[in-house]
Amino acid sequence: MVVPPVPPSPDDALALLRARIDAHSSQDRVQAGSLIVTVFGDAVLPRGACLWLGSLIQLLQPLGVNERLVRTAVYRLVQEGWLTTRAHGRRTDYLLTDAGLARVDEAARQIYAARAPSWDLHWRMLLVTEALPARVRERLRRSLFWQGYGELPGGVFVHPSADMDATLEALAADGLGAWAGALLPLRAQRLPLRGVTPNRTLVQQAWNLAALAQHYADFVAQYAPIEAALRSAASAPPPELAFCARTLLIHDWRRLLLRDPQLPAELLPREWPGERARQVCRRLYRLLLAPAERHLDARLCLADGHTPAAAPWLWQRFEPLDDECSLGPPMTA
Repeated sequence: MVVPPVPPSPDDALALLRARIDAHSSQDRVQAGSLIVTVFGDAVLPRGACLWLGSLIQLLQPLGVNERLVRTAVYRLVQEGWLTTRAHGRRTDYLLTDAGLARVDEAARQIYAARAPSWDLHWRMLLVTEALPARVRERLRRSLFWQGYGELPGGVFVHPSADMDATLEALAADGLGAWAGALLPLRAQRLPLRGVTPNRTLVQQAWNLAALAQHYADFVAQYAPIEAALRSAASAPPPELAFCARTLLIHDWRRLLLRDPQLPAELLPREWPGERARQVCRRLYRLLLAPAERHLDARLCLADGHTPAAAPWLWQRFEPLDDECSLGPPMTA
């Protein structure tokens, strides 16, 4: 006799949210810099891409990032060209640089898309035209890996849809700008998908799709129960809890997408878990958005004490699908 699964209790939602936050906070090593980039792209950008350092410290404290880690991480992000500073008396605002803003905007187009983007059937390639020191070659490989590039034999890195200008800007931000002259960007001739064998062979050589599929499956296993429990809950979660959960959700989703080349369905294995992961992320984000924004209304401010309002376009992130209602900003009392 098959026993039907027990639906999640509304009380499960808060416990699951707290468990996820506690698991992150208890890590031996929290990647503070990467988490700060997530906060800027998700929460700070819609409010002018700028906030007071003290406000950032308060926002990250519940996620296990102490003041010393925040100060060290933002200093490094300034050195890497992500952030710049603006003094206001004895206080300091941190804001995205033009290069940082460009990188955040580029990532946002993938992060908040309700569906995976379509492909124009042109491969993008980067050829290494010079002999690079082994250490530089490894840094280059790692940087391109985190932008979703695969590697082919003979010093060729490949991606189905990358923006080459954004790729070179990202390499410069990773300290590899001096080696840009050793890279030749190319756009391959359009190949028909009807004869997919050459494309499939390229994919098998360039990417470990089995490992990526497992990462997507792990994401679903982590967040699908939280989404189901929140959907059945009688009320929204507390604002601070919602903000922390929303930040970790987008942080994990962003890191997944960075390594995903966003291949078309024709080149992916059957029952690819990436699309299910996207829909879990989309639905959960929209459940967390309004209460998380209430937390930001109370905690996010500039050095002069002003709290900037969220831009109206924030509420269009993860646009609803045809069978869903549109989500608008919360009504004021």
